[in-house]
This record gives sequence, structure tokens and C-alpha cells, in this order.
Amino acid sequence: MKKIFRTLAVAAFTLCAAGAATAADVTWRVPTSVPEGSPFYQNFLERFASNVKTITSGRVEIQPFGAGVIVPALKVFDAVRDGVVEAGHSTSSYLVNQNPENAIFSGFPGGMGPDAYKSWLYQGGGKEKLEKLRAGQGLKTMIVGIGSSEIMAHANKPIRSAEDLKGLKYRTSGPWAEVMRDYFGAVPTVVPPGEIYTLLQRKGVDAVEWAPPSANMPEGFHQAAKYIVVPGVHQPTFMWEVVVKQETWDKVPADLKPLIEAAAQLTTEQSLDYFYDADMKAMEKYRSGRNEIITLSPEFVKQLSDAGYDWMHKTAEAQKAAGKPEMAEVLADYEAYHKRWKAESNYLMRD
Repeated sequence: MKKIFRTLAVAAFTLCAAGAATAADVTWRVPTSVPEGSPFYQNFLERFASNVKTITSGRVEIQPFGAGVIVPALKVFDAVRDGVVEAGHSTSSYLVNQNPENAIFSGFPGGMGPDAYKSWLYQGGGKEKLEKLRAGQGLKTMIVGIGSSEIMAHANKPIRSAEDLKGLKYRTSGPWAEVMRDYFGAVPTVVPPGEIYTLLQRKGVDAVEWAPPSANMPEGFHQAAKYIVVPGVHQPTFMWEVVVKQETWDKVPADLKPLIEAAAQLTTEQSLDYFYDADMKAMEKYRSGRNEIITLSPEFVKQLSDAGYDWMHKTAEAQKAAGKPEMAEVLADYEAYHKRWKAESNYLMRD
């Protein structure tokens, strides 16, 4: 027995020593704009936390928090800027009203799909332009999550033409809300993610858009409303960020910074693959259920896309006339890359 106790004591001492040796050098509380347990929370933020822990050998600890636990869902960027938390995870869709340049990075109708967008960000200079935008807010940004195309609407009313959008009470955000209101006479409203289901179920709105098929499924929107409208022309893809106050980032040991950024890019690659696979399974379930899936005509898709591009250009020109040329400059670069992709990507085999 003495030998056993001696062995256990040595083992316990070794574990304590190892724990002390690997204690995190950096710990960030990271609230996000979605509830804990949602697919974005799991697939983006929790995955990022796990990847950071692995790649930094435990020297950096990311502590995820769901919406509303520390800060309100739509106030994540503000909380980081004000020093309430060390970092935050959210989407630029919620910043369009503050600065419309954010619309380029939140995804917009007629914009790039996931593969072209990812290529522009990482290889075409888009990431550097995003970093410059956030630097103006005193923030360091890392892309942590690119999504597949969203479902355009879970709706209590069928949507097949522009006429169906007139007066439609529609939960949405970002540039799509502006396009719906200004070009099609819809009535957009923005509410935090955690409130969308109740609003749709109680018919406080006629339609909602939120996420790709697989992320919408656990929210239960398909149970609350009969119609599912595709394709996601309003949001061909989207991007989420982890933002850190620049002075907080500056304090991170130099050898850890590239490791954290590598974890962010790895998370983005993995999460997009996850969505592609999970979305197919979700669509199969939708088709076999009680819902009616409406696929918009190519003509209507083009009408919506053209309106989105027109809004983007008018907004950029208005910003330029006000002495803020940055949106027009970034949009021109984005559009040039998009045209190149459409012109030269036909060599790719697509199923």
C-alpha cells in the first residue's frame, strides 16, 4: 500500500507541475452574437477555441460566451472597443448602419459565392482591406468563419416575384434590409438571433432570413413557417470575425501571434467544409418534410442581384461625395476580382 500511495503522490506532483508549466499565457473572454449551442457558436467560436488550444499547446485560452451572457448580441464590437472584454466574435452585417463599407465584408445580393469570396480574402487582398477598416476602429481582426449560401427566407407567405415582397414584414439585416426597403417595398426589421423563431412563429413577421440550411434547422424555422425560399441570392456567402483591441493584441507574445492567426484560418477552412456537407443533409430533410421549397426563377434572381449591386454602387458614390472614398475603392477591387472569377473559372468542374 505504501508503494501505491508513493506512486500516486509522484503522479499527482507530476500532473501539477505539468499543469503549471502549460498554464495559459493569454486568456481571452470572447462573447459572440449567437446563443450558446447554435451552429455558429459551435462551428466557428468553439472550433476556434479548440484549434487555438491545440496549435499554441495550451498557451492561449479562448473562453467562448453566448449572446447576452456578458454583452448584448448586437454590441460585441462595441464591448471590445470599450475594453469590456478582451475579444469578440460577430459579423460586419451589424455594422453597416455605422459604416456601409462593412456591407462588402458581410456579403450582399449579387456578390461573390463562398469559394470566390474566400479566394479574394486570402489571395486577392480582401483580408488586408478588412484589416485596414478595423484598424480605423482601433481593432485587430481575424477571419473566423466563412459560411455557405443562406436560405433566402423561411416564410409564412409564398415569395416568387417582386410583387410578393411589397409590404412583406421581413426579419433581416445588413445591405439586404436596405435593398428590400428601397427597391422592393418590403418592411425589414432587425432582431437578435435568439428572438427570430418566436417572431416568426407568432407571425410578428412574414419571413425571416438567418443562415445556411443546416444552421437554420436546429432553430426550428421550418416548423414555424411552411415556405422555404432559395437560392440565397441575398447572402451568397458571409464572414464572421474575431476582433481584439489593438493594444490587447500588441501585448500577445510575438511567437503566439502567428499561431493564433493560423488557428483562425484553419477554423475558417474547416467550418466552410462543415457547412457544405451539413447543408446537403439539411436540404434532404427539408424536402422530405411538410415544407414547400420555392426555387426562384433566374430572372427574379437577376433582378434581386442587380438591385443589390445598384445599392452598393450608389452607397459607395454617396460616401465618396461625402469625402469618404474608401468604400468605392474596396468595392472596385472586389468587383474586379468577381468579374475575373466569373470569366476565368469555367475551367473548373462543378457538379
